[in-house]
Amino acid sequence: MTLAACADLVHRADPDRFRATMAAPVPLRRVLFPLYAFNVEVSRAPWVTEEPMMAEMRLQFWRDVVEEIGAGRPPRAHEVAVPLAEVVQPGDAPLLDALIAARRWDIHTDAFEDQAQFDGYIDATSGNLLWVAARAAGAPDTAEAAVRDLGWAAGLAAFLRAIPELESRGRVPLVDGSPQGVRDLAERGLARLRAARAARKTVPRAMAPVLYAGWRAEGILRAASAVPERVIEGKLDESEFAKRAKLLRVSLTGRW
Repeated sequence: MTLAACADLVHRADPDRFRATMAAPVPLRRVLFPLYAFNVEVSRAPWVTEEPMMAEMRLQFWRDVVEEIGAGRPPRAHEVAVPLAEVVQPGDAPLLDALIAARRWDIHTDAFEDQAQFDGYIDATSGNLLWVAARAAGAPDTAEAAVRDLGWAAGLAAFLRAIPELESRGRVPLVDGSPQGVRDLAERGLARLRAARAARKTVPRAMAPVLYAGWRAEGILRAASAVPERVIEGKLDESEFAKRAKLLRVSLTGRW
C-alpha cells in the first residue's frame, strides 16, 4: 500500500499518464499516481471477465471504496484504496463514483443512445478524473472549465485510439462512425482543447503539471481529423521520437 505500487501499476497499464506524471514535480506525483492507479483498476474491471455480473461486482467494489472516502471512513486494506483515500477530498467522491458508473458502458455491447450519452461518458471518465486530480493538487474552482475542456479532448483522443480494440470486442463505440462523423468528432475535441488553452490563465502555474496528462491529445485529434480512416485502422500513434519531443516541450515550457 505504497506510492511505489501505484506508480508501478500506472507504468504497466497507462504509459502515457505515467510519462506525464514523471514530468511533474515529486509532490504532485504523490497526488497523481494514486488517482491514476485507481483509474487503471476501474477502467480494466469490465474487461477482465466475460461475465457481466462479475464485472459489475468489480466496479461495485470501487464504488464502495469511493463511498467510504466520501463518508470519511478508514479505507479498506488495498494497495490503491489506501493511497487514494489520502489524496482525494471527501467532497469529490461523487465525481469518482460517476466515473465508475460511466464505465458500466464498457461491460455491455449496447451502443451509445445518442451523442449526448457519448459526450457524458467522455466527460465522466476523463473530465472527472482530471478535475479531481486538479482539485487534489489545490486548483481553484475557477479552473474547472479549462481542466474539463482539456480532460474531454484528452479522453476523446484516448477513446479514438481504442476503437479498433473496442470493435474487436463487439462494441459499437461511435454514434456516427462514418469518415465525416469521425472528422466532426475530432474537430470538436480540438475546439475543446483550444478553449482550454484560451483559459490557461485560470489554472495556477503550479497546477500546470496536472494538465500534462493531455500531452498527446492534439496530435491524435489532428491525425483523426485529417484522415479519419486512420481511426479504424489503428494508425493514430506518432513515432516514439515525436512523442518524447512533445512531452519534453510541454514539461520545459509548462504550456499544455
